[in-house]
Amino acid sequence: MEQGPGNRDSADDLSQARISAVLAAIEADEGAALAAALEPLHPADIADLLEQISAAERRALVALHPSAIDGDVLSELDEGVREEIIEALPRAALAEAVRELDTDDVVDILEDLETQDQAFILEALESDDRVAVESAMAWPEESAGRLMQAETVTAPEHWTVGQAIDHLRAAEWLPDQFYHVILVDPRHRPVGYVTLGRVLAARREVPLASITEDSFRTIEATRLQSEVALIFNKYHLISTPVVDGAGRLVGVITIDDAMIVLDDEHEEDLLRMAGVQSEAALSDSIFEAVRGRVPWLAVNLVTAVLASSVVGLFSGAIETLVALAVLMPIVASMGGNAGTQTMAVTVRALATRELTPANALRVVFREGAVGVMNGVIMGLGVGLVALLWFGTPMLGVVIALAMLGTLMVAALAGIAIPLLLDRLKIDPALASGPFVTTVTDVVGFFAFLGLASLVLL
Repeated sequence: MEQGPGNRDSADDLSQARISAVLAAIEADEGAALAAALEPLHPADIADLLEQISAAERRALVALHPSAIDGDVLSELDEGVREEIIEALPRAALAEAVRELDTDDVVDILEDLETQDQAFILEALESDDRVAVESAMAWPEESAGRLMQAETVTAPEHWTVGQAIDHLRAAEWLPDQFYHVILVDPRHRPVGYVTLGRVLAARREVPLASITEDSFRTIEATRLQSEVALIFNKYHLISTPVVDGAGRLVGVITIDDAMIVLDDEHEEDLLRMAGVQSEAALSDSIFEAVRGRVPWLAVNLVTAVLASSVVGLFSGAIETLVALAVLMPIVASMGGNAGTQTMAVTVRALATRELTPANALRVVFREGAVGVMNGVIMGLGVGLVALLWFGTPMLGVVIALAMLGTLMVAALAGIAIPLLLDRLKIDPALASGPFVTTVTDVVGFFAFLGLASLVLL
C-alpha cells in the first residue's frame, strides 16, 4: 500500500538499516531501490541522511534520484550541504523544488548562494513570488524583512465574520499554513488580528474587530532577527505582522521561523564559547574545520604562555617545595571552572536581555558574593586535603586563602569581561573564554605561589 505524507515513518525510523539500504541502492546504481528506500521518509529525515553520508554519496544520490530533493528537503538542509546539493541538482529539478516553497524559505536558501545560482532560482519562480522574494532580499541581512513570508491573509477592519469566511472560501490561493486573519485599515496598516478558531466559533454577523487578540503587535522589517525571536518567546506569539517604515503590512513571521532563529542563536553562542565558528558543522571538510578552530587555539596558546610565565617567576619556590607543584593545578582548575560557570550564565543573560545596564551593578555584587562563598567552602575543603596529604598546617592555610581569592576573582571576571566586551560591541560568547581563563590562571598561580613564597620559604 502506498504511503502518503501522513503515513511516513517517524524520525526514529532513520535507522542504520535505512541508511544502509540507501547506500546499497546508490552503490548498485538502482534508482527504483533508492526511491523505495527514501519514499517513506519525512523531508527532515532525508535532510539528516544527506548530512550523514559523504559528499560523493550525496552527489550519486542526486544523480540517481533527483526528484527526492524537493523544496522541503532543501529548506531542512545545513547550509554547506545545501550548497552542494543545489550545485549537483539538474536545473529543472532545482526550479521545481524552489517553486514549492514559501517566500521566506526561498530567501533563506538564496542568502547563502552565489550570484549565478541566485539568478537562476529567481528566474525559476512565478512572477509574483519573484517580486516578493526580491523585495525581501532588499531588506538588511539578519533583519525581520529577510525572515518574513510575503504571503498574508488580510481583511478590512470593518468586515464581519461572515464576510471573512466568504472571502476565504472564494480565495483562489491561500498559504498552506496560517494562524491569523490580519485586519488592515484603508492604508493597509495592520490594526489587529483574529485567530482562525475565533473566526470559526463566532456568528456571521459579529464584527471581526470585536474578537481580535490582545497579543497583537507589529514588528518593523528592519528589526534584528534575534530580537524578533526574543519577542516571540517572551509574548508567546504564534505569528505577527511585519511593517515597513510607514507602518504598512509587508509580510508575516510565524512561530516556526522565529524558533529556528532562537535555536540558531543558542547554537551559535555555544559554539563560539568553545572557540568554534558559528557555521561549523560535521559536514565541513578537514581544511574548513582546521581554519575555523586554529585562530582561537592560537589565542589560547598566547594566554597559556602568559599564565606559564607567572609560574616561571616562582620556579625556585617550586623546586624547594615539591608540594606546590602537586597542588598548583588544583587552584587553577577550580578558578577556571568557577569563571566558566559565571561566564556561561552572563553570556546567556546578555543574549536574552535579562542582564542590562539597569541591573548590571547589582548582578556583579551578587556574583562577587557567590564567589566569596564558594571560595570559603572550597578553600576549607582543599586546605584540609593539603593538611592531611602533606602534614603541613601552613600549606593548608596558604592554599585555602589562594582558593578564596581565585574563586572570588573568577566570579568577577566571569561577569565583568562579557559585560565589557558587550559594551565594546564585541560578541561576548566569542571572545570571553580566553580572557576569563587567562585571568583565573594568572590570579590562581600568582596567589598560591606568591603566598607560599612569603609564608612557607
